[in-house]
Order: sequence, then C-alpha cells, then structure tokens
Amino acid sequence: MKKTIQILIILVTLLLLPNVALAHNYPTKVGEKLGNGIANAVTGVVEIPKTMIITGRRHGATYGMTAGFFTGLFHAVGRSVTGALDIATFLVPTTPIVRPNYIWDNFDRETSYSAWQMR
Repeated sequence: MKKTIQILIILVTLLLLPNVALAHNYPTKVGEKLGNGIANAVTGVVEIPKTMIITGRRHGATYGMTAGFFTGLFHAVGRSVTGALDIATFLVPTTPIVRPNYIWDNFDRETSYSAWQMR
C-alpha cells in the first residue's frame, strides 16, 4: 500500500511538473482560482434572492417567490460547492465552472454551469 502511494505521488509529480514549469503566469492563475473559490463558497447563499428577483421579473412575483426560491436554493448549493471545489483544486489552474464567475458580475443574469477547461 505504501509503495503504491509513493508510485502515485511520483506519477502525479511527473505529469504536473512540466505543465507548471511551462506556465508563465502560473501564480496569477492559481491566485485567481483560489480567490474565485473563496468568493463563491462564501456568497453562494446570495443566489436565493438573486434568482427570486430574476424569476419574479420574468414570470411574476408569486412565481418568483415560490419557484424562484427553490431554483435559487439549487444555485446557492451549486455555487458554494463549486467554490469549495475550486478551493480544493486551486493548484490546477482551470476556468470556473459557474457562470458568471462571481455573483456580483452581471447580477441580472441567471447562473449557469460549464465544464472545466485548463486556463
């Protein structure tokens, strides 16, 4: 078991080391991902009123207060979890999963999710 873990650590190091060495602005990308992750993990709960407002403007106040609440709850969990995931994997510079990147960016746009891509 101990030998397997050592081999895995060596393999991961060999796979990541060339990518890290070639990245000219690696510290900047890593810092941006960590900051984005912290901001999204903390502000995820703001998705509830944001989505209620957006849904209310589109479909009416009653629908915004009911369906918007539950959709906002889903987005709050999604933004917080993706933020925590960005914090946990900040050493691998990828683009954020959640769009817009921060909750305060384009506040009138509903949240969406995309696949990870290398920066």
